[in-house]
Amino acid sequence: MPQQPHPAASPPPSPQGGGEAAAPVLRLSGITKRFGPLVANNGISFDLKRGEVIALLGENGAGKTTLMNILFGHYVADEGTVEVFGKQLPAGDPRAALDAGVGMVHQHFTLAENMTVLENIALGTQSAWKLRLDRAAARKRISKLAGDFGLAVNPDATVSTLSVGERQRVEILKALYRDARILILDEPTAVLTPAEADALFRTLKLLVAQGLSIIFISHKLHEVMAVSDRVLVLRSGKLAGEQVTAETSRAELASLMVGQEVASPKVAEPKIGAVALELKSVSAAGQGSSHRLDGLSLELRAGEITGLAGVSGNGQATLAALIAGVLKPASGEVVVQGASMRDWSPRAALGGGVARIPEDRHAVGTIGDMSVTENVIAERYATARFSRRGFLDWKAAKNFAEEIIRDYDVKCPSPDARIRLLSGGNMQKLILGRALDPDPAVILANQPTRGLDVGAVAFVHRRLLEARERGAAILLISEDLEEVLALSDRILVMSKGRLSSPSRRGERTIRELGELMAGHGEGMAA
Repeated sequence: MPQQPHPAASPPPSPQGGGEAAAPVLRLSGITKRFGPLVANNGISFDLKRGEVIALLGENGAGKTTLMNILFGHYVADEGTVEVFGKQLPAGDPRAALDAGVGMVHQHFTLAENMTVLENIALGTQSAWKLRLDRAAARKRISKLAGDFGLAVNPDATVSTLSVGERQRVEILKALYRDARILILDEPTAVLTPAEADALFRTLKLLVAQGLSIIFISHKLHEVMAVSDRVLVLRSGKLAGEQVTAETSRAELASLMVGQEVASPKVAEPKIGAVALELKSVSAAGQGSSHRLDGLSLELRAGEITGLAGVSGNGQATLAALIAGVLKPASGEVVVQGASMRDWSPRAALGGGVARIPEDRHAVGTIGDMSVTENVIAERYATARFSRRGFLDWKAAKNFAEEIIRDYDVKCPSPDARIRLLSGGNMQKLILGRALDPDPAVILANQPTRGLDVGAVAFVHRRLLEARERGAAILLISEDLEEVLALSDRILVMSKGRLSSPSRRGERTIRELGELMAGHGEGMAA
């Protein structure tokens, strides 16, 4: 019997075709995975058909990413099997998954920043006996794929110079370059602007039209409704339900995710107090790809949430670094609770009652190989609460970690577990608990719900509103306009390092805020 061609190399039949088109390209049967006492996946089974988009929906920690890591060979299941195009995949072998036509775009990109786009895409795709990369052939193929699927990117650009949206395009091109016919996208819009997310959805339609099958992992209900054919909902490691997208609703999916109706917290009228933190004509060098600040002034008042909207890279990261004390101002003045801070630093910020929820919980908010306990005391280990005569009081530290795990409903094996084993949502809850205890005077909440599911978002919002009621001055930096509009008492827009004039809740429409985000419209500072 002649050898069949690799499924990825064969022209895909139409999704509306006959029996072959209806056969599953992927089948997971009885997948179970345990991490010690924690059962991350519990007997999960489903099929994926050619040209179909399945959305994998669930709360943070529900087991979505674990399941896909088993499919891609990064983890080995304790029980169950994975079949691709009718053949069982060997467990724990990413190369076998790649060879079978499975590609995965991780939530946190896996690109070499000091290499070019072309080098990142072509790396590892040619024989080890071939010493030199055929750049002309690689460039030609990348250009064709980019043109066919709306993934415009410069092959000769160094990855470190690319925007977040461009980096994601490179990750998708990497998978297509390796002839992926099944594409797994893990929280693909978690770090994208709305415009970048729309561009991604256009690309997905083109991919499906060419016969690719897609697993779209997300917690954003409106995106799931927009891009998928079917929705699989995971809850506590089990398959809680399966819905045809056209026959369900966002409310029904939210209830399946969390096991009950999800109510948004109510926002009471603010009781605004004195200025807790003030920036007076501050200038500061840009951080990474974020814009510099020139003569910026800002007041944060007790009992008020100030929302800051803007497209990524316009100075929000620079402002956040400045308020956290990580960045010193080149000129101007930082005033905290009426005191001018001449020697501004992270220690001075913490001492002044400034708490932070950083934008990147993995790179900045936590240290992956340290335990949960070590992470929750990382910013205050030298204080009297956790230190006795120069030695750490591990009992007090562990008690504090246990309090946060209990009070913030953190799904965690133990306070001694490595924090990298936790889901993104559970990491964020730990960071939130660390920041809000004891009651801080100022809270820097930078993208506090990025990558979180609907239940976790409601939880974070409720906690921030409670802190506001207790008198905290909160700066909410978010690229999610719905979040800014829902929580903020006062709204500012940042564009190219400049702040708009403030507006109170409801004074500006989403369209007006969008124009300010683009640097247009009345209200931007000179």
